Amino acid sequence: MKLLYAEDEKSMAEAVTDILQYHKFIVDTVDNGNDAYAYAASGQYDGIILDIMMPGMNGIEVLTKLRRSGNKAPILLLTAKAEVEDRVAGLDAGADDYLPKPFSMKELLARVRAMLRRRETFTPDVLTFGNIALNMHSFELIGPEHSVVLPKLEYQVMELLMLNHGIYLSTEDILTKVWGYDTDAEIGIVWVYLSYLRRRLSALQANVEIHAKRGIGYTLEVVS
Repeated sequence: MKLLYAEDEKSMAEAVTDILQYHKFIVDTVDNGNDAYAYAASGQYDGIILDIMMPGMNGIEVLTKLRRSGNKAPILLLTAKAEVEDRVAGLDAGADDYLPKPFSMKELLARVRAMLRRRETFTPDVLTFGNIALNMHSFELIGPEHSVVLPKLEYQVMELLMLNHGIYLSTEDILTKVWGYDTDAEIGIVWVYLSYLRRRLSALQANVEIHAKRGIGYTLEVVS
């Protein structure tokens, strides 16, 4: 799952980003409202976390502008303000949930997961394709006889392929969706992780393979 997180307090941004990434979320982090709107408008995110008090546009302004433009991504607002008026303003502007600071990381994760379950396009906790399954809570790739827990980046690439099976994703698509828009990683890292996953699928005796089409990209296919 890919999240956009907007927070101008550096230590808070680093802590929340680390915990989200530890739990296998792909996270783009920005520190102001203008960048938050630009990223949200140009990228495809499963969910957005917005601090209300930010330079540039504040969180409610970003939220309002996104909803007016037709962006339907679920949005969680974070703020140090706990007044009823602020909660009402955020919810009336189209927020899906509201979490006042300070908050526990466990509660944040629970709110994010609940928010993602309420998306317009529901994604189950276990993705299946062919004779394999990907558990989005335990991060296990499950085959006919046994399973393996995937490391973070392997899991994120596999999740992207499972969610888009039958759709060809270019190397650049995979790089930006998994490693982020601002990554310094070279394009070759995508090929490395696709190779890792091909070996995983073979070891699990999967009837699924990562198919490449020259000049187009990669997708999952069931093979006989």
